[in-house]
Amino acid sequence: MPFLTAAVVLVGALSALNLVLVLGIIKRLREHSALLTGRRGAPSADIEVGTRIAEFETVTEAGEPLTRASLTEGGDLLVAFLSPGCAPCVEKLPGFVAHARSLPGGRRRVLAVVVGEPGEAAAFATPLGPVAQVVVEEPNGALSRAFGVHSYPTLLRLGPDAEGRPVVTSNAVDLTRPTAMTV
Repeated sequence: MPFLTAAVVLVGALSALNLVLVLGIIKRLREHSALLTGRRGAPSADIEVGTRIAEFETVTEAGEPLTRASLTEGGDLLVAFLSPGCAPCVEKLPGFVAHARSLPGGRRRVLAVVVGEPGEAAAFATPLGPVAQVVVEEPNGALSRAFGVHSYPTLLRLGPDAEGRPVVTSNAVDLTRPTAMTV
């Protein structure tokens, strides 16, 4: 009988310890959720400010040639890498379109890169056409390699460096605030 009593006490103590640990984990998860929810304005990309864009050549959906040299002709450029299979991309699309529409310089100052299977990506790119230069490419395409993008959505601002080459000037684009870009 003393063994049975000891076993019940041991199981009770282990259950109490387990309950304390689970409550601690739940508290920590809530803290992390609050931190992640409040990350507005945080970098949306692993690309650091000051990163130079590599050489590339591609063609937009409208048939216009696009190269590294043409990116910052005429001023800053808003760039978005989106994917149709990405829930946050689908969620940000209307806000991005509205933000791009409000920028000075029109669609020449906005580049949207839609990464995915050609059929899905083309349909996803349709609302972007009136407000941005649109490039549809498969994963690891020319622009994704040139920018070093591996996650979606990625929102960046580009501007020319001292030599006139495009560099990342912001990796924390807030679509809810209108910003003036140099034209």
